[in-house]
Parts: sequence; C-alpha cells; structure tokens
Amino acid sequence: MPDEPTNGELGRLIEALRSEMRDDLAGLNQRLDRVVPLDVYTIEKTQLTKRLDDLETARKQEAEKLTATRRWMVGTVITVVVAVLPYLGALIKGAGA
Repeated sequence: MPDEPTNGELGRLIEALRSEMRDDLAGLNQRLDRVVPLDVYTIEKTQLTKRLDDLETARKQEAEKLTATRRWMVGTVITVVVAVLPYLGALIKGAGA
C-alpha cells in the first residue's frame, strides 16, 4: 500500500482544505456585506419610481404652462396688431395726402 497517504499527509490536506474553505467563506461574507436586502431594494425602487413619476408630471405641467403662455402671447400680439393697424393706415393716408 505505498500509494496511500500517511496520517500526517491526510492531516495536512485536511488543514489545507479547511484553510481554503475559511478563505472562500470570508470572501462570500465580504460579498454578502455589499448586497442590499430585498426589502430595502424594493423600498428604494418604489421611491425612485415615485420620484420619476413626480418629475414627469412636473415636466408635463411646465410644458402646458409654456404652451398656454405662448398662446396668450400670440393672441395678445395679434390683438395689438389688429387694433393698431387701422391707426397706422390712417397715419399713412394722412401723411401721403
């Protein structure tokens, strides 16, 4: 039975395996320390979704305000031009005569 390891060799192999297992478990624990728990992730995702929805709503409201302002300005300009046009016509006719 010369191929069989001695008790000393078996002890060293077992100790090496235990050391590797300890290192592997320590690495796993370090990685798990950086993982976010599912409930925290869910809460953060829900809050982020709500904030995005709020921003989208605010953006739509701002776009509607801008559109309303532009319409008001165009209406005002058209009204002023229509009101002033007869006076300009009268001034031009009066200046030409």
